Amino acid sequence: MTAPDDAFGGRGAGPSARRGDFTGGIVAVRDDGPLASRIGHLVQGQLPPLLPAIAGVTVTAMLAALGLHNLPGLLLCTPAIAMLLAALGADSPHDGRFDWLVPPLLQAGQYVYLAALAFPAGVPAPVTFALIAAIALHHVDVLHRQRYGILPAPGIAAAGLGWEGRMLVAGIGGMLGIETFVYIALAAYLWALFGWDSLTSWLAVKDGGSR
Repeated sequence: MTAPDDAFGGRGAGPSARRGDFTGGIVAVRDDGPLASRIGHLVQGQLPPLLPAIAGVTVTAMLAALGLHNLPGLLLCTPAIAMLLAALGADSPHDGRFDWLVPPLLQAGQYVYLAALAFPAGVPAPVTFALIAAIALHHVDVLHRQRYGILPAPGIAAAGLGWEGRMLVAGIGGMLGIETFVYIALAAYLWALFGWDSLTSWLAVKDGGSR
């Protein structure tokens, strides 16, 4: 099994260098968008990232469990707004013992919200699956690329809207009653964006280069 330091930093690095690569990799796979990054800058990394992430995901999961179909209009965005609590830790160095849990928590909150919003609204299951799959495969792909020291291209996180941007776009689609259209458009956009980023990144590895 690959050790965390190997996965993020490579076997040839010294302990301190590996630790820096590891924590930097955690920040990269958070997949924060522009909004989350700006919120994180407000506290300048003074908050540990795990507690805000747990709080945001817990509130989002509880609201989703209560049933989003019961929420009218703007309130459909409430779980997505609640998840912004997790953005308070975006600027943290993520060097705590359990801070590696933050990215999977953010992913879980995102998937729960997208599914809970889509199914009661009648969004076709294949469309919902396509959207969540695009996000999940991008997350896994970025994790694997860490082993080669290759991060997503500059601007990819912003172009991909980040976990918070995708949730808010989906929520606005639900508020306007155009959930299916928004899910189809977002899935197609993310597959194209993340697919191109993945292809060019792995070609860089094959050619022995890096970005």
